[in-house]
Amino acid sequence: MPLQRFDLGAIAPSPWKNGGGSTREIVCWPPGAGMDGFGWRVSAATIDRAGPFSAYPGVDRQIMLLGGDGVHLSASGIDHRLDEPWRPWSFDGAAALDCTPLGGASTDFNLMLRRGAWQGTIEIVSDSVQPGSTPAGVCLVLAGTWRDGAGEGYPPGHGLWWGEAQGQPLQLAPGDARGAALAWIGLAPDAGAAPAPVLQDT
Repeated sequence: MPLQRFDLGAIAPSPWKNGGGSTREIVCWPPGAGMDGFGWRVSAATIDRAGPFSAYPGVDRQIMLLGGDGVHLSASGIDHRLDEPWRPWSFDGAAALDCTPLGGASTDFNLMLRRGAWQGTIEIVSDSVQPGSTPAGVCLVLAGTWRDGAGEGYPPGHGLWWGEAQGQPLQLAPGDARGAALAWIGLAPDAGAAPAPVLQDT
């Protein structure tokens, strides 16, 4: 499957059943898999009121604040303030988390991995990367305008995902390294080591 470009702002949000927010699903793999059958899933959520997180037994989760005041996440043995942008936090998807906004609405970036099937982490990078260089993955521009080998620009909120890497990876580099930031998720089947981003000299 070729690399798929996305614009987060163009993805229609799906409201939560509890009315506490909405989710923009970037990709759920494999295509067509439901919430009980995905191997990995990446999304962005907007939270504007208190309420519980849905529990996902057998799923490892990572969450990162993109913007807003953040939230307080609590459960038995868990007391975490998600209030620092671009700082990923990992937790067991089975945890019955209560979520309380720390102010106004906030937006977060989410990675969900089926335990024993896929592995990977959210990393923040500022150097060139190669989407398609890992078996699967997602990258999202956080700051600055990034450009591919053809010179096409990727502003904040734009990115790429791939589910079956094949062919030549794409080169993606910041137009200006000062202040540039990108969320990189390199994914691989659980049998292998978690891949790190492929960095290039700029």
